[in-house]
Amino acid sequence: MADQSQATVAYGVFNETSDHEKRVALTPDIVTRLKKSGVTCLIEKGAGEAALYSDDDYAKAGAKVVDRDGVIAGAQAFGFVDRPDDALIAKLPKGSWVIGMLGSFTDKDYVESLNQHGLVAVAIEKLPRQLSSAQSMDEMTSQNSVMGYKAALVAANEYGAFFPMMTTAAGTIRPAKVLVLGAGIAGLQAIATARRLGAVVTAYDVRPASKNEVLSLGAKFLDLGLDFSKGQGEGGYARALTPEEQAQQQAAVDQKAAGFDVIITTAKVPGRKPPVLLTKAGVDGLKRGAVIVDCAASDLGGNVPGSVPEQTIVTDNGVKIIGAPTLSSEVSTTASNLLARNVADVLTHFIRDGKLSVDLSEELDDKMVVAGRPAQAVADVQADAAKKA
Repeated sequence: MADQSQATVAYGVFNETSDHEKRVALTPDIVTRLKKSGVTCLIEKGAGEAALYSDDDYAKAGAKVVDRDGVIAGAQAFGFVDRPDDALIAKLPKGSWVIGMLGSFTDKDYVESLNQHGLVAVAIEKLPRQLSSAQSMDEMTSQNSVMGYKAALVAANEYGAFFPMMTTAAGTIRPAKVLVLGAGIAGLQAIATARRLGAVVTAYDVRPASKNEVLSLGAKFLDLGLDFSKGQGEGGYARALTPEEQAQQQAAVDQKAAGFDVIITTAKVPGRKPPVLLTKAGVDGLKRGAVIVDCAASDLGGNVPGSVPEQTIVTDNGVKIIGAPTLSSEVSTTASNLLARNVADVLTHFIRDGKLSVDLSEELDDKMVVAGRPAQAVADVQADAAKKA
């Protein structure tokens, strides 16, 4: 977190807890860190209780614990677990900063609403993650890691047998066979956690580069028995698969899935329809008692047909499909610690000479500020780009 000891910024966080949300966008530890940077913190009463932080914890750390109207009146920047709704947007003073996962890739109307209300909106989903300076701001990575960890625990809890191999007086119980589909941040954490629980873990991802990451965790990479290596794309890179090859690939995954007891799918795309990783044919081919944890279940669909957010569905052939898109919230203390650091580091990035400001010549600013972009700054950047062209 950058040293901004002369900053005069007040940062506010609201109580966003609900039936499926227990996280908070500010923790007492981050209050202390921000205070060292000259940032005053305001938090709504009760905001941290679901994450096991009391109002007294915040007060001792130096935050002002007030009601919702007090947060709105006293802060210039606001951090969110989820994006603010229309009612809250209408109450925020013009010129206020909104920082969070705003769904800007797909919900243009929402972004325009922020713009019309005169708010400066910083969309964390547009963070250029390839920059080393952005790593501590990467909320998607931190929360997906928590999600993958919890997915393995949920699967173990719902599965009707042991995960590890056990030898008892009544005989030896074989270990569970777990298949993780999607080897991104969440998938890799699910692999590691399932292995710690003693399961035999296999994983698959359409990205060839993921194979080494899977193997490095001691898991197996699913062998589909297909060879698409012939030919190459432009510049020597791997070519895209043809529609026929993609269909072969999916059919092979569906067929191989039948040999597993537990399947965890992790291809979650914020604001967009998730890709199907296991088709209905694949689900129908699973044995009775198999468990699927679909981390991408949403109103737009999931990685598995039939998954429903926050519900457990049992198919006609006895397969349990768990729609689990909010697993990070179930590890609320750790998830809040990580998320609060991510959002706070985004905030302090924009503090320059003690005040909040946007510099569109900075890549982070240019990518992440989706509303309230200074007109002159936009013009300057466009003019500079034209000169370079």
